[in-house]
Amino acid sequence: MTTDAPAPSSVWRARAFRLAKALTTPLLPEDYVDLFDPLRSPTHLRGRVRELVAETDDARTVVIQPGRGWAGHVPGQYLRIGVDIDGVRMWRAYSITSGPRDDGMVAITVKAITGGAVSTHLVESLHVGQLVQMEQADGEFVLPKVLPEKILLLTGGSGITPVMGILRHAIDQLDDVVLLHSAPRPEDVIFADELRELDDQGRIRLVERHTDTHGMLDTDELERLVPDWRERETWACGPAGMLEMIEKHWAATGTPHLLHTERFRPVTVEPGKGGTVYFTGLERELECDGARPILDQGEEAGILMPSGCRMGICYGCVLPMREGTVRDLRNGEITTAQPGDGVLIQTCINAAAGRCDLDL
Repeated sequence: MTTDAPAPSSVWRARAFRLAKALTTPLLPEDYVDLFDPLRSPTHLRGRVRELVAETDDARTVVIQPGRGWAGHVPGQYLRIGVDIDGVRMWRAYSITSGPRDDGMVAITVKAITGGAVSTHLVESLHVGQLVQMEQADGEFVLPKVLPEKILLLTGGSGITPVMGILRHAIDQLDDVVLLHSAPRPEDVIFADELRELDDQGRIRLVERHTDTHGMLDTDELERLVPDWRERETWACGPAGMLEMIEKHWAATGTPHLLHTERFRPVTVEPGKGGTVYFTGLERELECDGARPILDQGEEAGILMPSGCRMGICYGCVLPMREGTVRDLRNGEITTAQPGDGVLIQTCINAAAGRCDLDL
């Protein structure tokens, strides 16, 4: 009886790997691959910025070469991007706007938000060649396999981004598309030239609204601009106020099954309400009211909270908020963090405004 012997090449590869492992301990050979070619890392999904395209004064498209392990996306989905800002890794989700590409690249389009650390960084400071952290694409704001005969796309501001990704992939398969888009001014319309060209070609019917002139969209104007909206399956993305109006109108008219919505940011609770603070390092939860600082309530509960406030050392109480919402007791300003973020907050001036996870 005979058995097949391993091929000499595989034996030598195995021996070479064991030798490399011994020589590089405590690091593994794959750690050095990660160091010199980070896009090949089997454990950390990263991407390299290959192109930056200005869309408007405050919006730009970021073209990214994904690393090993990228599973691709469905048009309409979003991608979570992580960047390091002042020593803190912060994550945000952005819609994928690229159409079909033979080079495997993927693009997101980002609009800078006033006070938004990540969006401002991506629009103003990101450079070609820079590495970014990535997660796999996610989201349910996608077209069904069997496409509707008539579609309405309702968007406002940067809410056009997931819709643009859908149009770039599916425009040749769609027969009757109305796109009703709102932006403050004509120059604020992201992808304006491309959208207007699609309208000129008769491939979509584009209805532009400029809210600085026309005001906010309401149900009466919707009826006037798209009188057959009840016959159309609708995908809507934009500011929270617009989406709330749309959802109420579709529900009141008995057509909620024809509506699909996408929100970029969670709706926060009303100021003054407290919440549960979870201290991740301690694995401890604390119910806090919304009228007093987290620092004071933590100390009252026997938690050793970092602080230099009483010694005149400001910012000694700062902790990273990984997820949740807090309210600044000085001015009522709401600060939120998405899962995985590390937004720095001062516990001496912020109260819980819903559940929040703090690193301690």
